[in-house]
Amino acid sequence: MMAADVLSLISQGSVMSTYETLWAGLGLDLKRHDELLELLGQFYTGLYLSQPNRPAGMGYFDFVISEVHGLRVQELQEHKARGGKVVGTFCLYVPEELILAAGGVCVGLCAGTDFPAADAEAILPRNICPLIKSAVGFKLARLCPYVESCDLVVGETTCDGKKKTWEIFGQHVPMHVMELPQMAAGRQDGLWLGQVRDFKGRMETLAGRTITEDDIARGIRLVNAKRRALARLYALRQNANVPISGKDALLISQIAFYDDIERYTAKVNELCDELVARVTRGEGVLLGAKRLLITGTPMAIPNWKLHHILEENGGVVVCEESCTGTRYFTNTVDESAKGMDAQLEAIAERYVHIPCACFSPNTERLDNVVRYAREWQADGVIDYTLAFCHCYNVEHELLRQRLQAEGIPLLHIETDYSMGDMGQLTTRARAFMETLA
Repeated sequence: MMAADVLSLISQGSVMSTYETLWAGLGLDLKRHDELLELLGQFYTGLYLSQPNRPAGMGYFDFVISEVHGLRVQELQEHKARGGKVVGTFCLYVPEELILAAGGVCVGLCAGTDFPAADAEAILPRNICPLIKSAVGFKLARLCPYVESCDLVVGETTCDGKKKTWEIFGQHVPMHVMELPQMAAGRQDGLWLGQVRDFKGRMETLAGRTITEDDIARGIRLVNAKRRALARLYALRQNANVPISGKDALLISQIAFYDDIERYTAKVNELCDELVARVTRGEGVLLGAKRLLITGTPMAIPNWKLHHILEENGGVVVCEESCTGTRYFTNTVDESAKGMDAQLEAIAERYVHIPCACFSPNTERLDNVVRYAREWQADGVIDYTLAFCHCYNVEHELLRQRLQAEGIPLLHIETDYSMGDMGQLTTRARAFMETLA
């Protein structure tokens, strides 16, 4: 069955009924959950399936979205029935390698819609980051089969909003929190390595087994292979004839957080093979459009509105310097590390250098944005910030100063998950692109 056909069935409720027993067993609010899936199906069809000249390889990723709360959730339950564990995360700093080493499956729990915002506001401030509010709202409203499948949820201290939210979220789920050093100078003081060691111990307790060096080596290989596949995809977007839309590339990055790792890696590489052929033939999407780099806060499913606005109004997104972009796959863990201590040190070293705005100073991010703008030949940069994300909102001034000195045009977009500002954002995007040479 084609992905478009499956999406049509979602809108009609046929796929909903297929998994109703599964969802009921997880305790979901079936009525509201059906409403959510219907909206998602309609939204996805309008934004994604209407794109012209899409690569054939996107059919797999369309199918994944069509089964976003179906087949993959069923796979998680089958994994649990075999004795495996499911671990939910909200951040790149949680080492997926150790989850895999313990025989677990890692799933991302960040959410990109305001559908359950009112539920979250019953216990959280209204003026809190939309990503936090969405994640908590999905749990309280019983709308997310992924969080309901988790044997453990891992948080991290990347911002004050999250740090305090985990105290509340931990009243509803089994919770483990990893503490990050906040000053860049503290990255080597042993705190983070200790946190990685503690997480390994927590995973061993959860799985009821000892993690071996071979287990960790396998986890490192699997995650590195996924990173290399994504790096390959992004490199292909550097071509003058961009072979894939930014919207599709974003979707692929988002799916990386919960799809089966080996299947996903294979499908991304298959798609890249197709894109290589497109580049060779001189084919591309949105030819002649302004090349744009997006930096800033992450974009969780189904937060696709900024890419849609930009690519419907004369732009093509060629790169994302974000947690749902380059930060996710840049740098790999050293596979030559021998011995448990060396492996854990290699994992800690790779993760602690992800350039999040929670670090101070965070000059690496500024350097990366400038470098990526050159390498991806961006005509301009969009600094995308979620409302009430103080780390990135404050850091914008430092980014502005740096890009001004480098002569790189910059537009700052601050928004949330609502659709109410679509008109305003469209006007600003059009005006910005008109200024680009």
